[in-house]
Amino acid sequence: MAAPWEGVLRDEPAIQEAASVAVDAALLEGVLMRTEREPNASDVVNYAPFTLLPSAVPSALFEQAYAVQQDFNLLVDAISQNKEFLERTLASTIKVDDFTAQLFRIHMQVLEEGLSQSVFLGINRSDYMFDCGVDGMPALKQIEINTIAASFGGLTSRTAAVHGRVLKMLGKSEEASRLLPNNPSKGLALGIAKAWELYGSQSAVVMFLVEEVQRNIFDQRCIENELWNRNIRVIRKRFRDVFEKGSLDDAKRLYIDGQEVAVVYYREGYVPKNYDRQNWEARLLLERSRAVKCPDIATQLAGTKKVQQELSRPGTLERLLPGRTEAIARIRATFAGLYSLDMGEEGDKIAAAAIADPDRFVLKPQREGGGNNLYGEELRQVLEKIRDSPERTSYILMDKIKPQPAMNYLLRAHSPLQVSECISELGIFGVYVRQDKEMVMNKAAGHLLRTKAIEHADGGVAAGVAVLDSPYLV
Repeated sequence: MAAPWEGVLRDEPAIQEAASVAVDAALLEGVLMRTEREPNASDVVNYAPFTLLPSAVPSALFEQAYAVQQDFNLLVDAISQNKEFLERTLASTIKVDDFTAQLFRIHMQVLEEGLSQSVFLGINRSDYMFDCGVDGMPALKQIEINTIAASFGGLTSRTAAVHGRVLKMLGKSEEASRLLPNNPSKGLALGIAKAWELYGSQSAVVMFLVEEVQRNIFDQRCIENELWNRNIRVIRKRFRDVFEKGSLDDAKRLYIDGQEVAVVYYREGYVPKNYDRQNWEARLLLERSRAVKCPDIATQLAGTKKVQQELSRPGTLERLLPGRTEAIARIRATFAGLYSLDMGEEGDKIAAAAIADPDRFVLKPQREGGGNNLYGEELRQVLEKIRDSPERTSYILMDKIKPQPAMNYLLRAHSPLQVSECISELGIFGVYVRQDKEMVMNKAAGHLLRTKAIEHADGGVAAGVAVLDSPYLV
């Protein structure tokens, strides 16, 4: 999977100059983040970390990832509507994982009251790595699917232009012309706009539900600007604002500060630390409302690791997507080995196998946001500690994917310029809109390539480990 710049990597003066050009190009294109020191102020900003050169991606696997995205959209939507499946699948997890249990309680309460929402919007991102098997041929293997707050659709829309500029400067104009156009922020905004339109009130707003600390604001602003360009009004609120100023009228319409909210787009609410008692109350208020939630709580639950593991069991996909044989084959082809740690013989066996050979596996809790998975010696220690306790059911095990590393430079503010051995992860954004039972929109909306040095086992861009990249198809 070598990209055609092996020679360039050894030309130190050219690399130094290219890095300087790349940083200016990133600032010029708006590949930006706020600083750690001032995460809520845009007075001083810096470039988001990115690779100096685009990374090689096998074109067949890239096309496979795009081809299966609409199938994954349908699957996530089907899971979100299947109360029995979620109840059965999460039964053991909610006994030991308070966060998932609280989400599930709200889900059940809303179903008992009767859903007020008739339009459903899904924005998800399915993440893959390229596994080099025994035969050395790379295969596309899914790491996870993110169904809430899937980020970097905005900044990645601007990253290819930076890489194009770098390649041209290095005398590789033809290669620059082969970089793919990519604009997830437009695709995501199209989904939000469609949901807003179907909600049916011209004066209603789209509310971005945002975190207290907002370093990654420009990623969100890219999507926000696309909505403003369509004359759709956007407001930004936190859970705290919803708790203090949110209300429902008799028809379950949601109001904040007197403004009716048509769509709630979550960029917050995916990890336990996002919630205190007030924030859980705010979440319940939002879920009970008529507003289109992206995601609604059932769709957030559909993205849990336990659900991912259950999908790999024989017959599960057939029950969720009856009659869709080709879609099921495409989905199943991307699965890595996934194993349950439920109490019982099956769970005992896999726990013992992982303790004996921890480098074969990844231990995953029910968490989003990067930096949560356990590997190697750490995996072994945790599993030994919980192997006989029901606590182990809050995790799943997955086969460790072994990609082929490549050399690149990772550009980070205030960090020395040095070449690293790197691996990449490809994400495909999916957008769908359903009104009652009718699927109104279902599309792949763009891609995100993230790259990290091989010494880091886990973590995304926001977690400070991976950097933004562009695929160069080979």
